Amino acid sequence: MSDTSPSHWTGQIRALERRVREVEAENALQRRTVEALLAAAVQGEPAAGPDQPGDRIRSYTAALESANRALEEYSFKALAATRAKSEFLANMSHEIRTPITAIMGFAEAILIHGDITRAPPERIEAIDAILRNSRYLLELIDDILDLSKIEAGRLEVENTVCCPVSIIADVVRLMQVRASSKRLPMVLDYRGPVPETIRTDPTRLRQILINLLGNAIKFTESGSVRLEVRLVQDQAAQPCLRFDVIDTGIGMTAKQMTRLFQPFSQADHSTARCFGGTGLGLAISRKLAEMLGGDITARSEPGKGSVFCFTIATGPLEAVKMLDRPADAHVSHAERARQSALSQQPVQLHGRILLAEDAPDNQRLISFFLNKAGAEVVAVENGKLAYDAAIENWKADHPFDLIVMDMQMPVLDGCQATKMLRVAGYPGPIIALTANAMAGERAKCLAAGCNEYAVKPIERASLLAMLASHLPKLAPAS
Repeated sequence: MSDTSPSHWTGQIRALERRVREVEAENALQRRTVEALLAAAVQGEPAAGPDQPGDRIRSYTAALESANRALEEYSFKALAATRAKSEFLANMSHEIRTPITAIMGFAEAILIHGDITRAPPERIEAIDAILRNSRYLLELIDDILDLSKIEAGRLEVENTVCCPVSIIADVVRLMQVRASSKRLPMVLDYRGPVPETIRTDPTRLRQILINLLGNAIKFTESGSVRLEVRLVQDQAAQPCLRFDVIDTGIGMTAKQMTRLFQPFSQADHSTARCFGGTGLGLAISRKLAEMLGGDITARSEPGKGSVFCFTIATGPLEAVKMLDRPADAHVSHAERARQSALSQQPVQLHGRILLAEDAPDNQRLISFFLNKAGAEVVAVENGKLAYDAAIENWKADHPFDLIVMDMQMPVLDGCQATKMLRVAGYPGPIIALTANAMAGERAKCLAAGCNEYAVKPIERASLLAMLASHLPKLAPAS
């Protein structure tokens, strides 16, 4: 059986890329030699040795043509291996995300819709464990996909205006739960004023903070975890925000530090056995920090703890308000978030929805969520049935208000079914549902004619809100 692991494909691609570079170097050398001989022949200079210039030119030209053929062959193999790796990762993402959707969705359904108040504590803890471990598996998949995008040079970051205090507040509130489970105090300390807004990628900033704080909590059994935030303004460089994540954990030796930011590498094998993890987080976080205009550095001492410092560019700050007491803004933001959550009403759906989903558990789960929200649902298991049902109801003047279309299905996949519907003139909204989180999938779905794009595992509230924006609004009660 052939090896289809990510490491196999990565190794094969890198070996081919090295060979391509070697052939390119040979090609360049042969080209320079031919050019020198041609120049000598034109100027009438005598050739060194018994060979005539014409013979040597023909010899080197033949060698150059051979090198060109070899370069083309190895380039083709490298591209084929890259495509195979991308296809493998996309299939892996789909095959794992699909069952995770069912696992997380039904666990959430039990918590929300079951009579959980009468359940024994052990049952609630078991459901919480299911959700927690499912999220960890999802994070692992996302890390592998991010690393693949970084290696391929396809990972893109945004540059939008956002509030760093709000992002920090969200992350600290999330990580406080993990720290509390180990009875560790987690301290947030603003060292001076910080800008109210900056220009960066809020999702990637949040990802770096979660990774570094998560590692600090993981490797600390006693003491504390501390996050210090400060603005660094140097006239010789652009302003940046600096974050110091300080722990009192196990620390690292100088030798262990040399492997710190290498993919799939941890301080040593005993670390992986004791604490788990893949060693991907820090490698990805450093790349992200660099893409955000900063970097990550670390210092550590065995038995005393570690300090991870990372910076990100803020963008111009000339017209930006500075917060002298960001901790107060942090508290007010948390209170606004709490009030907003309390004031939000459950999303109600009104209309007929055609659901095309081949996985029985996911079909049942999504139908359950949609029915609970008030929608009438017709479910089919492949793109051909979805196409037939949509066209039949449309021509009978009883069209569906919305189609939710899984992209990978048997008989006819969702992308092909959507294209056929648009070619037939079908005007209704179509929402793509996919477990493929690889770069380019969203563009592919929208190009096929979908109006929106959702990635599995679905988040119930987000999915309902997306669908509600494309459904008829309920008339206000008289």
